[in-house]
Amino acid sequence: MAQEKRVVHYSSSQKILLVGEGDFSFAACLATAFGSAANIVATSLNSREELSVNYSNAMSHLKELEEKGCTILHGVDVHTMSQHPQLIYRRFDCIIYIFPHAGYLRVSFSSESDKFQILAHKNLVKGYFTNARQMLCSRGQIHVTHKTKFPFTEWEIVNLTKEAGLYLVEEETFYPWQYPDYVNKRGAGNCDESFRVGMSGTF
Repeated sequence: MAQEKRVVHYSSSQKILLVGEGDFSFAACLATAFGSAANIVATSLNSREELSVNYSNAMSHLKELEEKGCTILHGVDVHTMSQHPQLIYRRFDCIIYIFPHAGYLRVSFSSESDKFQILAHKNLVKGYFTNARQMLCSRGQIHVTHKTKFPFTEWEIVNLTKEAGLYLVEEETFYPWQYPDYVNKRGAGNCDESFRVGMSGTF
């Protein structure tokens, strides 16, 4: 049996589903650490064509992941992913969404403190929790990494877990440096730009 390899919370022995990948650098980070991506399903809402336009490094990450045996799916919406034809019968030990974002309600930019923008984000995360709950193994976990300063605290992540019939096991501070070669991306607006992580946690 191959030796188990770990990156913070995540292990090469887990069946992992990654949701809402941008340029797939987080998936590539795990695959490099594990030496394989056979245990990973990595998904994006964007099509492959959209990724090639929006992210400068997406294609190289996808190529690396495919070579390491990753299952890659595009056009996966968190609100319906439990019914996706290639996911409906699969169960996971860990389902991960890094810095979810519903996109800006206005064409170019909306204030993150706008109440309607916050409601859109909360709806996204609740949809994620509701669907992910149906896709877990018996002792599986759902993770979301999220900023923990205002106005992002207004998303009320813990309350959203309760509304989805889940409960919080723990919250840990998120340190990007623990994930070598992971580069966060905006995903909305100027997609290929990074943003300041600041105070963030994994729930």
